[in-house]
Amino acid sequence: MIQAICAEICAISKISKKEIGRCFKLILKALETSVDLITTADFMSRFCSNLGLPPNVQKAATHIARKAVDLDLVPGRSPISVAAAAIYMASQASEEKRSQKEIGDIAGVADVTIRQSYRLIYLRAAELFPSDFKFATPVDKLPNL
Repeated sequence: MIQAICAEICAISKISKKEIGRCFKLILKALETSVDLITTADFMSRFCSNLGLPPNVQKAATHIARKAVDLDLVPGRSPISVAAAAIYMASQASEEKRSQKEIGDIAGVADVTIRQSYRLIYLRAAELFPSDFKFATPVDKLPNL
């Protein structure tokens, strides 16, 4: 959890992840507190905005990620990798397609990380999209990685 927070701060600053993590732990200790769990939704807005994706794709990606977590399709996966896989799936189903590399560059994860999480949700893709999503590419034509 702390790693995800540090990565998020690193993404918007010029401070090393190691230094941010060290300071973060000191702050938590000094305040004698803990941090709420980070969810995939915490990343969607920034990632989709940086990818130039429209609101309907962001909404679909958020829905896909939330359902994948609720259905326990991605156990042990970080929220960032689940968010990236959900964005990949939603973009591939839309007219605004983005590659794994493009998404990985924005999310700060490797292409293989996106593929691994995508494979976990791919088989249940039909259940994951919001009911009002307008498909440019049908679920049965999504990439089978």
